[in-house]
Amino acid sequence: MKKTPLVFSLVKEQSVFMTVVLAALTFLSVLAFGIALSVGTGIVRWNNEWNKYATIQIVNSNNTASVKKILETNANKIEYVKEISKSEMERMMQPWISSGAKINDYLPQMFEIKIKDAQNIKNLKEQIVPKAKFLSHSSALKTSISAGWKLVGITSCILLLILISIGVCVSYISKNIAMLHKHELEILNQVGATDKFIAHQMQIIVAKISSVACLIGFVIAVPVILMILSTAHSARVGLLATLTLSGGNIIALITLPLLIIVFSVFITKRTTIKILSRN
Repeated sequence: MKKTPLVFSLVKEQSVFMTVVLAALTFLSVLAFGIALSVGTGIVRWNNEWNKYATIQIVNSNNTASVKKILETNANKIEYVKEISKSEMERMMQPWISSGAKINDYLPQMFEIKIKDAQNIKNLKEQIVPKAKFLSHSSALKTSISAGWKLVGITSCILLLILISIGVCVSYISKNIAMLHKHELEILNQVGATDKFIAHQMQIIVAKISSVACLIGFVIAVPVILMILSTAHSARVGLLATLTLSGGNIIALITLPLLIIVFSVFITKRTTIKILSRN
């Protein structure tokens, strides 16, 4: 199949400028999208991991037998029950108590339980609450989960703004290219070239530049995302330790630059035809 040669092309300065701009915006968009995906995946994994766990605090020792009986009655719904010793509680509270403080007599009796089905948490809580305090880990982590979803929302808004910026930049650059090559366009019109043909010429140029730019932006952004995830994992703190990219997320991340290329080509065609229709 014979390829149709381009009627005109960008000068070096135009090409470099457009490549740098699109590469920078692609880098930012992939970075924002990657963070949103990793945080969202981390929240889902974290919630799925902890919504089956709960802690029981028995303040009044007279209720210990009653609570244990309830746990025995619901043994078929519980995966395991672990009693937290006084020494373990003291170690957990060590950062918040003064040196040498004796709190052993004031600590409640505590059990950590894991339910087989998260739907049984509510029923078990209703049975235990009159006798002891019942705190599901998912409810205790609700604030952190909420903050995580807010972060996803913020990064999604940033991604949307970046995509809008890409559309504006491509539209502006396409307009300038058309103005700079106005003489060539007029000649093409005189020899009978259609607006779609001219727009197609512009699309080929922008497609090549945006492909190179998106590849550069993506290649730079991926190591940065991996570095952020590695730093978060090394912190070993709450939600940060669960941040990750699943196989589906990686595919979505790879798809984003391709969508940016398609978006750029679409904006170019629309802008070019709009300019030509005015002339």
